[in-house]
Amino acid sequence: MARGGAELADAFAPLCIRIPLGLIFLAHGSQKLLGLFGGHGLTATFRIFEDKMGIPPIFTLLAIIAEFGGGLGVLTGFITRVSAAGIAAVMAVAIYKVSWVHGFFLNANCTPGRGHGIEFTLALFGMALYLVVAGGGRWCIDRLIFKS
Repeated sequence: MARGGAELADAFAPLCIRIPLGLIFLAHGSQKLLGLFGGHGLTATFRIFEDKMGIPPIFTLLAIIAEFGGGLGVLTGFITRVSAAGIAAVMAVAIYKVSWVHGFFLNANCTPGRGHGIEFTLALFGMALYLVVAGGGRWCIDRLIFKS
């Protein structure tokens, strides 16, 4: 690849990760916080997390902030590394508390009573870690604010 092509790839790579990751977590955070997209909303999310997974309310609140705020931050490239770190933490907990017992693969047939393995959460975790390390890239709010 020519020098100009490599520079273009370096500029686009974080954006290609930020957009889908940000949209995914903004949507999931909206379910938990606002009850959008078929979500349960804030009160029910607190109850479900505590009753079904044993997660205390303070950690549920942090997860909601990480998903909604982190999704918005990653999508726009605002405090990208911090936003992505919050998402990575949520995915690490999701792997441990929800997906690990179901193995590696997704439940492609949606077999009742069987959850999804770590495959998707691991991919999201990896995307978030990339942004923690690389930052938001050329086209992000961080670059305008911090002149990096």
